[in-house]
Amino acid sequence: MQRCFALAIPMAVVALLAAPAATFARAQTPQLASPAPALSTAQPSSSHAQAGTPALTPEVRGDLAMAHQQYLQAIDAYNQEPTKSAVLWNKLGMAYHHLFAVDQARHDYQRALQLRPDYPEALNNLGAIYYAKKNYSKAIRYYQKAIQFDPKSAPIYSNLGTAFFARGKVDLGIEAYRTAFALDPKVFQSGSALLVNEALPAHDRAQQDYCLAKLFAESGKNEEAIEYLRKALDEGFTDRKKLLEDQTLASLRATPEFAQLMTEQKPR
Repeated sequence: MQRCFALAIPMAVVALLAAPAATFARAQTPQLASPAPALSTAQPSSSHAQAGTPALTPEVRGDLAMAHQQYLQAIDAYNQEPTKSAVLWNKLGMAYHHLFAVDQARHDYQRALQLRPDYPEALNNLGAIYYAKKNYSKAIRYYQKAIQFDPKSAPIYSNLGTAFFARGKVDLGIEAYRTAFALDPKVFQSGSALLVNEALPAHDRAQQDYCLAKLFAESGKNEEAIEYLRKALDEGFTDRKKLLEDQTLASLRATPEFAQLMTEQKPR
């Protein structure tokens, strides 16, 4: 479950798009979207220029390209900016990260932090680099530092929890997940681009999904709880005694959906 490339596209830029800006995956190397039509960066026609249409800055053109998953075009546009801010270096890092050029992405995140050491998005994204490299201890340190500067970020807490799971520190992982859930119950929504857990071994992923099922059950979200229980069982969760005795799941066990789930599962 990892994540966080936080790209804030200005509202003026969003208004130029026919669709909302893309959500960027957090932590671990991001999944690339299917190619989108190339974004034209041609200069406005003379008639538009005469009408007073402002030319787009390189950064805005880069943001548009990022929104269309045109990462090479974004890199080219961002590099045309004569002066790079911490935000721009972070955006460059994100573009390279999407292209799996993690060493260049790391370099750009570090450049962002040289200019702004308290930049939580760059700290989080740097944590994502080390998570992808399976250096979970270092990822945890960057996530924790990011939280110091952005203590209300549910995605960063979720990233931290996943990194703890990857280290086998289940209790700390649950604690981080619970905080993330309290800050934003939608942070773990199925299909969310912020939720990436493929990097974990199946056993750890099963434990992770079982914990998520408990969080949803505690909040009375039975449908989501059943979904994560099914994932946990499919991924090899075998402690049926715990499943049938865990008090957190008591209300869930009274539902027909839980009974159906149990009949679907063959004893292991």
